[in-house]
This record gives sequence, C-alpha cells and structure tokens, in this order.
Amino acid sequence: MERKVGTISRGIRCPIIREGDELSNIVVESVLQAGESEGFQIEDRDIVCLTESIVARAQGNYVSVDAIAEDVKNKFEKGDIGVIFPILSRNRFSICLRGIARGAKKITLQLSYPSDEVGNALMTLEQLDKANIHPYRDVLTLKKYRELFGENKHPFTGIDYVQYYEDIVKEEKCEIEIIFSNELETILDYSKNILACDIHTRFRTKRILKEKGANLVYGMDEILNEPIGTSGYNEKYGLLGSNKSTEETIKLFPRDCPELVEDIQKKIKEKTGKNVEVMIYGDGAFKDPVGKIWELADPCVSPVYTKGLEGTPNEVKLKYLADNDFKELRGEELKKAISQSIREKKDNLVGNMASQGTTPRRLTDLIGSLCDLTSGSGDKGTPVVLIQGYFDNYADS
Repeated sequence: MERKVGTISRGIRCPIIREGDELSNIVVESVLQAGESEGFQIEDRDIVCLTESIVARAQGNYVSVDAIAEDVKNKFEKGDIGVIFPILSRNRFSICLRGIARGAKKITLQLSYPSDEVGNALMTLEQLDKANIHPYRDVLTLKKYRELFGENKHPFTGIDYVQYYEDIVKEEKCEIEIIFSNELETILDYSKNILACDIHTRFRTKRILKEKGANLVYGMDEILNEPIGTSGYNEKYGLLGSNKSTEETIKLFPRDCPELVEDIQKKIKEKTGKNVEVMIYGDGAFKDPVGKIWELADPCVSPVYTKGLEGTPNEVKLKYLADNDFKELRGEELKKAISQSIREKKDNLVGNMASQGTTPRRLTDLIGSLCDLTSGSGDKGTPVVLIQGYFDNYADS
C-alpha cells in the first residue's frame, strides 16, 4: 500500500532524571519501550532528541546564587556594575540578577525599550508614539518612565518586571538605578564596568563598549564559565541558557555532550541495527504572533548533535513545480513528474527558483523547534522526542 504519512514527532515519556543517572541507557530504553508499547519500529535516519534540561540534571550542572555572587565579586572588584540589556524573565534572569546584586555594591540597570531582546514588552509602540518618545534617541530615567507609562504588567505573567527587578536588587542590600536606553554607550555615563546580559547580540555589545572606553566588560557567558569551588559551570555559555531551579540555585546549560549523543547513537545501532541521529535541544527558534515573544532565550537551539544533522534542507517547493514546470499535468501523471524532479534535484539548490519559499534555516534549528513544541515546557513528561520520516520526501514510497 502507498505510504500516506510523512514526518511523525513523538514525545517519549521517561523517568524523572536525577543527578548521576546513566542518561544514555535511560533514553535508549525509553525509546525502545515506547516502540513496543505503541507498535512502531526504529528506522534509519530517525532522530532521537533530548531536552537540554535532563542532560544538565544528569550532569548535576547547577550553581548557587552565592557562587554567582562570588564570581561577580572576583570580576568586578569595585562593586559598581552597569548591567545592560537583560531579558525580562522570572525563570531566566531574575535569579541571576539576585546573584549579581549579592556580589555588587551598586547596579545601574539599563533596559532596552519598548521590549527586551526576545520581545517581552515594557510598553507598546503606540504608547511611545503618544508620548512622543523616540527609542533610539531618548534616555528615560525610572521616574520619567513611570510618569509616561505607569505600571506595565506582562500580559502572560502579570508581573511588572521593572518593579520586580528593582525589588530583587534592593533585597540584596545593593543600590540600584534604572535607566531605559537602546544606545549601548548610555551605560558608560553611569559606570565603566559593564556586565552585558544580552544573548544573541552579546559579541557586538562587548566589542562596542570596549571600543567606547569601558574599563571592564564581561558577558553573562563569562560568569560561571569555570567552577567556583565545587559548583557547576559552562565554559562556553556561562550563565546563558540557565533556568531557575530553586530560590537559591539555577540549572546551567549542559556541557561536555558529544560523547552522550554518540553513545546513544551507538547503543541504538547495537540494539536495532539502525543508524539514527541524536541531538540535544533547548528553546525552539520561533516567534509568538500574539505576545510578540521570540522563543529563543537559550544561546542556541542545539548545543550538540551527531554529524548527520549538519547543514540546511535541500528541498524543492512542490507547489512551484505544480504551478510552473508541470502546470498542464494532473493526477498520476503530475505525481510521477514531480517525483522524478525530486529524484533528479541537485545536491545544492541555492539560487534555484524551484526551491524558493523553502525554509533556509539549519536543520538543527528546525528540528529543535519541532521538538520544543512537541515536548512542551510543562507537565507532559516527555523530555525525549523521537522524530521519524523527517528526511523523507514526496518521491519516497
């Protein structure tokens, strides 16, 4: 019978992962048990995906607020810090801010507006227009911000993040001044010692601030990039990609992962004879059209993956072929013509009109987004995702 199903994404239930668990064995057994339970077989080029959270948990890659504070003290000995462009997040940044404040004497907190880097808004564009405020010209004090825009609660969390962040810093007996500006150089009027908290623009931010005369410039990726005592750490990303665990601890982005994905790949080959791909994923890379929030608060979608997931899709657009090359054909004749065109496509379709409208993104970003939506971030209990048929196309039977 002709195949009628394309890509399938399955959330795989697993035991609750604890520090020290043999994660590769747990993942392999969970996937194989799911196959037995649901009646599916592992096939070549299936993709086994692990959320970064269970990897970091198995590694025990956690740090305390006190460890953050100690690293901040070590790097900013004078205790006067300009903290620039953090995202507005209870889960992602608030506990990091607590550690920064615990290790500082004074913080000047510079927030971008009308939203943070990933789209959490402090005000709307309409409010800016009404107030005659230009976001790339005007610097606002906290007093001016309140006069113009009052209290602004996040539509999803119900939190006024400006007040929330101010309270966190003050709770740590640290002085705070809050300003609103999108110009990097503004912070230098307040402090020459800068902690850049942006994620995807951090390299540019650090470069420009150094060029403009900053004394010290560190990024979040340089805090806890080595252990403090026996703490966890991430040598590449530091605090970026971290998540709140308790009121005094955070889970870092996982580290030392290549051996894990290769071990899972090897074990599945031994047990099934099939060659699968394996990746670790964090946030997907997509934007919510209602809340305007860009999902990618991690420094990347996938920190580690097996070699078969390198590159970008090399696909033709079926509707382009149907409407142009084969517009006179119908039914089985059209199907055969399109299938033949797919089989004969070049290995690199860059510049080919038949590929226009296909998604020019890395495979790992696309697959990671699919995984993030499949596993969710709540109580589904499916931290592993099995994707089947992703590399199939219309010409495959």
